[in-house]
Amino acid sequence: MTTQNATRCAGKLAGYSPPLDPVANLSPDDAVAARPLAIDVVSDVVCPWCYIGKRKLEQALSELRSREPQLEVAVRWHPFQLNPDLPAAGMPRAAYLEAKFGGKARAGEIYARVRAVGAEVGIAFDFDRITQQPNTFDAHRLIAWAQQRGAGDALVETLFRRYFLEGRFIGDRGELAAAAAACDLPEAGARELLASDALRAEIEAESREAQEAGIGGVPFFIFNGRTAVSGAHDPATLLEAIAAARSAQ
Repeated sequence: MTTQNATRCAGKLAGYSPPLDPVANLSPDDAVAARPLAIDVVSDVVCPWCYIGKRKLEQALSELRSREPQLEVAVRWHPFQLNPDLPAAGMPRAAYLEAKFGGKARAGEIYARVRAVGAEVGIAFDFDRITQQPNTFDAHRLIAWAQQRGAGDALVETLFRRYFLEGRFIGDRGELAAAAAACDLPEAGARELLASDALRAEIEAESREAQEAGIGGVPFFIFNGRTAVSGAHDPATLLEAIAAARSAQ
């Protein structure tokens, strides 16, 4: 998806709105610098390109903050399921690779490029450690719950790491609760959430909204509800999109 088409998708997402404008009386240049930056990321925790995209976004924000140390940035994570039809218990990784890629050998060819790009941003993907392909619906519910408590980004990072580097089965509710605890969230609260239907309707609604807006692949970044980029682009491209979104306000 091109950046232009991605931006049209962003405009259709009613829930991905720009932040309130607290700087109406400042000069245009000062207003751009003073406004907070809202970043919405549509992502799935079993998507290796989403992990890579997260690293590239972090690099872009690090460069931006080096120039604007007072800039306020809010990153919000939104659900996308690469494999929504997987059973709740997941499926054996070998069977998944056979169905999706035609077998482990073909998957290895595809993942070789992912490994190479991952190494460039400091991610040591270890796909061979993954034995079970998870359904990620519960993971998205937990991320939404963590986000309400200010720990969404930390949990997303933990789930990426545990799945792609350690081969843990993040479709298991006990594993998910342990990941929450590792982010200083209450493990009992996470278990209670996962045992209930809490946030199920919200995740389903957000997933439908993204699909109806034309988001067919992830990662998908939306900046200030105005400009969007589809794919794990380099920091320079993300910074260009951020600048366009900020100047459009």
